[in-house]
Formats: sequence, C-alpha cells, structure tokens
Amino acid sequence: MNAFDVIIVGAGHAGTHCALALRKAKFEGSIAVVSEESDLPYQRPPLSKEYLAAERSFDEMRFHPQDAWQEREITLIRGQKVQSVDAGAHRIGLENGDSLSYGKLVWAAGGDARRLGCEGAALAGIHVVRKKTDVDAIKSELADAQRVVVVGGGYIGLETAAVLRKAGKHVTVVEALDRLLARVAGHALSAFMADEHRAQGVELVLGGVVESFVGENGRVNAVKLADGCEIAADLVIVGIGIAPSVAPLREAGAKGDNGVDVDALCRTSLADVYAIGDCARRANPFASGDAVRVESVQNAVEQAGIVACDITGAAIPATAVPWFWSVQYDLRIQMAGLSNGHDDVIVRGDTTSRSFSIAYLKGQRLIGLDCINATKDFVQGRMLVGGELIADRSGLADPAIALKDLVSKV
Repeated sequence: MNAFDVIIVGAGHAGTHCALALRKAKFEGSIAVVSEESDLPYQRPPLSKEYLAAERSFDEMRFHPQDAWQEREITLIRGQKVQSVDAGAHRIGLENGDSLSYGKLVWAAGGDARRLGCEGAALAGIHVVRKKTDVDAIKSELADAQRVVVVGGGYIGLETAAVLRKAGKHVTVVEALDRLLARVAGHALSAFMADEHRAQGVELVLGGVVESFVGENGRVNAVKLADGCEIAADLVIVGIGIAPSVAPLREAGAKGDNGVDVDALCRTSLADVYAIGDCARRANPFASGDAVRVESVQNAVEQAGIVACDITGAAIPATAVPWFWSVQYDLRIQMAGLSNGHDDVIVRGDTTSRSFSIAYLKGQRLIGLDCINATKDFVQGRMLVGGELIADRSGLADPAIALKDLVSKV
C-alpha cells in the first residue's frame, strides 16, 4: 500500500500518541507512522536518565510491542526519513525513493540535536543525546572513559552529568552563559542546581565558550575554550538543544520561524497538513498568547489529541497547563507553567532542605512553579497556574501553608 488516509511523520510521543488517539476515537481509516529510526516507537525521556544509567531496558521504554501496532492496524514504516512533501499532490517522498500519498499529514518529526560546528567537531568520542542509537554509542565507550566533558548546562546536559557522575566518572559541565538552566529557569533554581552538582563532584565552567575540540589519532582528548583553557576529555557529550526537523515542510511552503507555525488546531498553512510536538510553534495562553515551541511530553501528547479530535470531529480539549520534569541524583524537579515574563519570585521553604518550591508571579497571577522534591506543591500548582488568582504573597514563602489556601478569585 502506498496510500493512507493519515500519515504521521515521527514516532516519538507526539506521533505515537496521535496514531493511538485516532484509533481510540474509532477512526477507521488507514494510518501509517513513518520513522527514520529502525527501532519500534519508544519513550525518549529515559535516554538521559535510566537508560543511560542501565537502570531501564529498551523493552521497558517501548510504547507497545510489534503485535500491538498490528492489532490496531497501524502501519509502521521504520528506518526511512521523509525527504520531500508535495502538498498539492498530497504526497511525501522517502529517502529510499518511495512515495506515499495521504489524505491528512501529521508532521511530528521533532528535532535533531544541535551540534557544534567548530574545529574538531567531527572527531570520534563526541556525542549527543537524542536517540537510542546516540546513547548506545555513549554506553559503548564509557568503560574506557574517565574524564567526560558535557557541553551545555540545560536539563539534558545536567541529567547526563548526574548519571555519569554517579557512575564514578570525572565530569565537567561547560555552559556558555553565566548560569545553569538560564533559558528555562530563574536564578534561584540555577544557583541551587549549581551548588548541587558541585557538591556531587561535578566541575562547572560557566561563561565557557567552546572554541574547538582537540584530538589525537582521530579521537577527541580535550576541549579548548575561547579563553585558551583546555579541559582533558576522554568523552564529550554536547547537549545544547535541538533544531526543529521541518525542512521538507518549509520547502513545501509551510509558514513558520523556529519550527512550523500552527493554529489552535495544530494546522499548518498547508492544506490537510498538521504539525505537533517539539517542532510546532503555537499560540499558548500560558505564554500571554505568544506563539512558542514547547518541548515536553505533556505538550506532545496534548497536541496529538487535538489533531485526533479535529480529524475525527470530536470536541477539542482546552489547553492544559504546561508541565515538565527532570531527575538528577535524588532530586525530582517538577515544573508547572511558563515562567517567561515573570516580575517577582518567591521561594517556598529552605533550599538547604532539598525540598522547596519557587513561585513565579506576573502582576498578581501565579504563572509558574519549580518544585524540587515537593510533589504536593506541583500537584496544587498545576491547578492554580494561569488562573485569575491573587496570590497571598506573605504566606507564599511558608511551605506549611498549602498553595490552594493562598489564592483567591479576582
């Protein structure tokens, strides 16, 4: 078969859940999921945590075994990258030369890990963390590596650093900005995480710009910074974010910047073409209505559901509060809302207790929370973020007072 009622490009959380949501909604048309990876669809969050630490097997990461996809009559086309989209003809071209026609196209290709283009970037021993094969390559080299340099102080970099430090490796994190998590968190969380990683034995180089990688016999052995400093490295992991995988859509005429722009129903500017997940840029009420890309499992699953509802004619659910999580050492970090644009920050509790929350306010509204080993705050905060609420600022710093008791309707 080379014609499907719905073709979904990408087998991560967004693409997989869209296919499953269509079947759950009793969609009877043909569905194909096209993935450039050869493995069965799997969850990505464990890659930088349990899978890297060898605490979780790949079978435990799979969404479903092979027969479950067959039972749902969902065709998996694996190991093929989409090279082109002909929106007028409703066809896509695969790298093997095959072409497939569609009634509806759902683009859920996510993004590719960004890499550094500096001198020495092609040396062996330099890795990223995005796919199972990436982490498999890292694991295959760990036994012979004692000194690891992680480039990037975001969540992927820090999760990876935590796993490797627990494994006994000498880990150095190099972050180009002046604090960790600078793009996604406030100063209080940045400072706490810096203290935590240093206490665990990780060396931090803040404001460190990588100039080049130094190698010998084709393999990296040092990272050279712009200030001339060289950091010895047996292994390098680059965790500096992703570049949205949208080239075929953009070449086909889809509008967008920093991904592909979609409307409230995740429809692109191309007829019968949707985009969801990490690559989709959509107006978000929790970002003051600004169009943003949200890289999270919650966002991927929500947008997958929206598209399934639109295709089947079901009611569209309201946009949920964005939420995220990270695990580093014994810290469970849970975030609710989008803190961009906050004008006040209140820390709930004592950071030295390793159980506290950080509340972000804008005007008189609670717009975001970072909860560290504080699940109760996270659960209550998700219900309160973005509501028409006035926070009792005097009591907000006291973790003994429940969050739900600190707000009142306007």
